[in-house]
Amino acid sequence: MDSKTKWNTKYIERLNELIEPVPSPRLKNQSVYLNGGTALDLACGLGGNSLFLARMNYQVDAIDISDVAINYIEDQASKYNLKIHPRVCDLTDFNNLSWPNDSFNIVVISYYLDRSLFPIVKSIIKEGGCLFMETFYQSPKTENQGVSNHYKLQPRELLVEFGDWNVVFFEENEHEGRQTIFCQKQ
Repeated sequence: MDSKTKWNTKYIERLNELIEPVPSPRLKNQSVYLNGGTALDLACGLGGNSLFLARMNYQVDAIDISDVAINYIEDQASKYNLKIHPRVCDLTDFNNLSWPNDSFNIVVISYYLDRSLFPIVKSIIKEGGCLFMETFYQSPKTENQGVSNHYKLQPRELLVEFGDWNVVFFEENEHEGRQTIFCQKQ
C-alpha cells in the first residue's frame, strides 16, 4: 500500500470514529510565544495544530499527503472562517517544496521525520520565528511501539540539530517515546 492510501485510510477511520483533531498540548503551552503571522504545518494530518494556530491569528499553510485530511481541513477552515490554506503534497518530493527564505513565523512538524527537511525548515523560518517539532525517539522503554527506528530521533537529536537556536522548551518523554522542541531562530 502506498503512503497516500495508507494515510487516507487512517484518517477516514479517525473521522468515522468522530475523533476531533486537537493540537499538541505542548504547542498550546507555548501560546505566550504565538503572536500571529504566517505558519506552516508540515504533515498536518487532520489539522489539530493548524486549526489552533489559525485561531491564534496565524495564516496557516497546512501540508499533507492525504487528500482526505486536506479536504477535512478545508471544510473546517470554511466552517469557522479560519485563514488556513491546505494543500496535498508529498513531502518526500522536493520539487513540490518551494518556499522563499524567511517566509514563516512558525513551522510545526508533529510525528513526521525526514531529516532532509531540516535545512529547508531552517531557511524558511524568519529571524525570531519559531519551530515546534515533536515525534518519536529511540527510547528503550518504547522499543515495541511499531515504529521503525528509521523514523525515530536519536536521544537529544533535536537539541543538537537546533543547538544554535534559542531553545524555549525541550522534552524527551521516555514513557511515550516522544521528543519535543520549541525553539526560536536567532
